[in-house]
Formats: sequence, structure tokens, C-alpha cells
Amino acid sequence: MFEPQQIIQERYQLQKPLGRTAAGRKTWLATDLESNERVIIKLLAFSPEMQWEELKLFEREAEVLQALNYPRIPKYRDYFSLEKDEGGGLPWFGLVQDYIPGSSFQELLESGKRFNELNIEKVASEVLEILIYLHQLSPPVLHRDIKPSNLIFGEDERIYLVDFGAVQSQAAVTGVTFTVVGTSGYSPLEQFWGRAVAASDLYALGATLIHLLTGVAPASLPHEDGRIQFSDRVSVEPFLIRWIEKMTEITIEKRFQTAVKALESLENRKVEPVFNRSNGSIKKIHKPLNSKVVIERSPDELKVQIPAGGLRKLKYRIYGGCLTIFFWYLLVVGIVHSWVFFPAFRLLLFSSILSVTFTFAAKFLGEKTYLNIGIHGFELIRETLWFKYGKKWANVNDIVGIFLNKNGYVNEVSIRSKLNTYYLGGALTEEECAWLAEEIRDWLKHSS
Repeated sequence: MFEPQQIIQERYQLQKPLGRTAAGRKTWLATDLESNERVIIKLLAFSPEMQWEELKLFEREAEVLQALNYPRIPKYRDYFSLEKDEGGGLPWFGLVQDYIPGSSFQELLESGKRFNELNIEKVASEVLEILIYLHQLSPPVLHRDIKPSNLIFGEDERIYLVDFGAVQSQAAVTGVTFTVVGTSGYSPLEQFWGRAVAASDLYALGATLIHLLTGVAPASLPHEDGRIQFSDRVSVEPFLIRWIEKMTEITIEKRFQTAVKALESLENRKVEPVFNRSNGSIKKIHKPLNSKVVIERSPDELKVQIPAGGLRKLKYRIYGGCLTIFFWYLLVVGIVHSWVFFPAFRLLLFSSILSVTFTFAAKFLGEKTYLNIGIHGFELIRETLWFKYGKKWANVNDIVGIFLNKNGYVNEVSIRSKLNTYYLGGALTEEECAWLAEEIRDWLKHSS
């Protein structure tokens, strides 16, 4: 297909393949015959097995790289396509970038290299400088795949960030779902939910620093409450441990919010909370007027009762009412015509009446929700017409975050654990959901 010394695009002479590439992808060291400089060429095969998202990401990488201008990010040079006769029977897309002479930190780890405190702080500060540049662009650019193999220690002893294959130009509106990419162990949970933010890159950098310090990949280290446990394996200043722990907080709000803040903290040798409500920067959300949600809290338990919301969902009420009337009409007609002539249908009609009655009540009266959170576990129970069902139980220690979800006109609070996501609301207003989410977070914070 492609061979050393082969010339493609009548310009680039392939030298040798690089790295471990997935099927349908090739990375080559090549020579630009026009400038006689070494370059990197990334190739993507346009094959029947290729997912369309792969091409979108490849094109996005070329588009974003073309707009970047930073000395420690490889510069974009060219983007081209190869016809089938040049690509061994398949069309290919090619991206050409500057070549950075040096070794990746993954190669250094595999060669037995270990990193001390000064090495770690150098890596942290130089990568944060790159992230400051990327995140302050308009719109911000998120790398989304920071890990040892994507950091190059150059021959000039500077650190370079490479492989923008997962890059994202962040939309101005938060909460927009993008293609889910990243590497397990280095990417935070919110990124696998398709909701990466600037702090997601900070988590990946922190996880990378842990790998460099311990020599063990983050996914292979023990985790407790979602946090990577590494402090017992290293011998460094306590400040640096606290700083990395803050970089890798599982909850976004507890992480450094920007690369600027993270770098300032590293340089000043001081770790501070991201925000403090006592300074007035963030006001407590109060219970909305006319809300029927009931919350009872004590040091050992939080009880939440969400009443039925049928009266709020007017369109569902109307729909449910019309549907119920229609069913009753059919039943009456069925009774008149079938009671005498088809006695065997009597049992079916009777069960149908019960079913429709239950549906009617569920539509109009709705579903109540009960959430009980204790120190060790929490349970979620649904209730309609005094029938309780759908009981779910989970460990409190597995909770990774409380979030506000908005899907069209439906507002919900989601409790996300390591294994599942549990939803509350559906008939609540956005203000009620924001208040309820904050109350749950606050109780969890003070009960831990």
C-alpha cells in the first residue's frame, strides 16, 4: 500500500511509519521535497468500514490546526486526498504537519525513565502555557486527548503538544453534546458523557502527571470515590500532591476552572478552592415560590418528595384526557355490541377498564417521586395511585455528580453514579431543578 521512499502528491517522500496506528490510519515520517524538511503525514483511509465520525474528526483536526499559531504546537502544512490508484485501491485523506524531533513521554516511560518533582513541574507549567493559548482562543479549542504519547520532549528540551485528532472547537452554548473521544484513565467522566470543558483538559494533564510520577497508567491505579490514589507511591512535596489531586477532582466544580488558575496556583505554591460562597461570588439558590417539592434534611438523612406534575403538563393532560375519552368510547361501544353476543370478551373488557382507569389517573394525577439519601446509600421510589414501584438503590459513595438536564421543555435533575444515572423531575421548572440539585449537592458535601 505505502512503502518507504514512495512519493505521494508528487511532493512528499515517505521515510518510515511511526507509532501504533489503528486500522485505516497511518502515520509516516516523510520528507517535503520542495523544502527538504522532515514532516509528519497522517493518513486516513476512506473505506466502507470507516465511521463517518472519523472523517469529521480528521477534517476538524486539519481545520483547527490551520488556525493555530503557537511555537510548541506542530504547524499545519497541507491537506490533500489520494485517489484509489495511489492508495492501493482505497481513497485516502492526508494531513501534513511539522515534525518535532524528540521522544514522546510514553516512549520515555517504556524505556524506564522516571520523573522527579522538578521534571513534573516543568511538564505541568509548559503544558499549561499551551492550554492557556488554546482555551483563550475564540471559540476555545479543547485538545481532549492529553496523555504521555501526545506530549513530546523535544531535542531543544521544550515540551510539545501533538495529535489534535480529538480536538474540539467548543461551542458558545454549554451542554452541547459532541463526538465522544478520549483515552480511558486520562479523560474525565464528563468527557465520556460528551460534555467536555476546559477543565477536562486539566484533568487529563493531572492524570498524565500521575503516570509520569508513578510509572503506572492511571487506569491501573486504585480509585476511591472516583479519585486516583497515588500519593502513597510517590515521594514529593505535599503541595504538589494536593495540586495534582485538585487537577484530577472527579467533580468539575472542585477542579481548577482554567489553565490560568492552575498555573498561578503552581507558581504561587498555594492551592485554594475554585470558589467560595462566603465571598458572595455565587449566591445560594432559594426555593422557588409555589414549588410543591418537599425537602427534609438532617445530618444523617435527606428526604425529597416530588409531587405529581400532571397539572403542569397541560399538553400531556389534554392528550391523556382525549386518549382516555376515546378508549372509554370504544369500551362502551364494545360493551353494547359484545356483552350479549361475545360473553368471552367480558373478562377482557373488565381488565381493559381497569387498565384505562389506571392510565387516566396516571395521566391526570401523575407520578410522585421519593428520594431518600442516607450516609451509606440512597433509594429512589415512584408512586402512582398509591402503588409504589420502580424502587432503586445505590451506594452514596458511587455518586460522581448532580446535574441539571434540559431536554426541550423537560427539566430534570440527574444523579450520576459510576454505574448508572437516576432522574428526578420531568414536570419541574428549571428553577426548581437548579434549587433541588444544589440542595442535594450541599447535603452530600456536608455529610461526607
